[in-house]
Amino acid sequence: MILTREQLETREREFLAPYAMHSGDSRGRVHRDDEHPYRTAYQKDRDRVIHTTAFRRLEYKTQVFVYHEGDHYRNRLTHSIEVAQIGRTMARALGANEDLTEAICLAHDLGHPPFGHTGEHVLNDLMEGYGGFDHQRQTMRIVERLEERYPGFSGLNLTYEVREGLVKHDTVYDVTDASGYEPDKAGTLECQISNLADEIAYSAADLEDGLRSRILDPGAVAELVLWQKLHDVLVADPTFPIADDASMTTLVRARIVRKLIGALVTDSISTTSLQLNELGFESVDALRAYGENVATFSPEMHVLNEELKAFLLQNFYYHWRVHRMAAKAQRILTDLFIVYCDDPRQLPPDTQARLDTSGDTMQRVICDYIAGMTDRYAIQEHQKLFDPEARV
Repeated sequence: MILTREQLETREREFLAPYAMHSGDSRGRVHRDDEHPYRTAYQKDRDRVIHTTAFRRLEYKTQVFVYHEGDHYRNRLTHSIEVAQIGRTMARALGANEDLTEAICLAHDLGHPPFGHTGEHVLNDLMEGYGGFDHQRQTMRIVERLEERYPGFSGLNLTYEVREGLVKHDTVYDVTDASGYEPDKAGTLECQISNLADEIAYSAADLEDGLRSRILDPGAVAELVLWQKLHDVLVADPTFPIADDASMTTLVRARIVRKLIGALVTDSISTTSLQLNELGFESVDALRAYGENVATFSPEMHVLNEELKAFLLQNFYYHWRVHRMAAKAQRILTDLFIVYCDDPRQLPPDTQARLDTSGDTMQRVICDYIAGMTDRYAIQEHQKLFDPEARV
């Protein structure tokens, strides 16, 4: 037996919540594009994202640590996978569309440049007067223009709902500009779930990576109220393998971080469910017309999570080791941008061709090229251009 797309769409109408986005009700794509016989529109979008060059490049793009710092730290690719895993769990529990949620989660960081948020800030400064730069708008450029994989159109030709989910991806590290996507309306529940999943994933993962790298002091982490609550729950478990509060083995760290993710996910599911029940949305249009996000943490968890994020900002993201690499990244990207602008003939032929055919300014074409680099490629390119002994 093969389930057809129409049968899958029927299942969605039968089993998903009334406020969920059904793939059969999608507003469709910009360009005519036949749908698949046994994949829904959102499954097709998810697969298109996975097969992009931009998605593969995320493996060597910084989350916090540059690739050469070690093999066990998160990168943008593993982060995106973790966001998608959390997003699917939340969507399933809330009766939302898992496939739409997953597509948004997997695509949300496609536009990140090399060297994480440092790279974003550097490119934004370099592009002052030329439209600036932020990774969210760059994600849209990638899915709408820069990926060249289909003969009939540029970009991926994703459905409206996935594109809307990307422009309305709203976290502390994202600049939201929903122009053209009904900015007065809230995103779908699947979009809102993706926002929370991103926040949960990076907070928990960065905490674990900070401890693994020994940048974060276990004693200082143990002062966090949320950490204490989770620790106390696990200590009460007779199978918990620690004898005192000072222990911080890999197993202990992993179990508490796992418990942290579970606590954040459970709280957000419970709180969002209560919100949905109280508001009584009978359709996705009613949910969007509400104009505010209903997917959220409880007030108590919000306070605890804000304490965690502030701790990471001060003790991890601003740590001198992380800052040193950020300073290197700034020099590398600035040097690359200047040398390409001064002499565009040093760009590869396909990028030079875009200078004449894309309709973009020289600076935007160069910015696109640099933003698409992995950390590794940017470092190697800098060596080729500035080290006389490096092979070009």
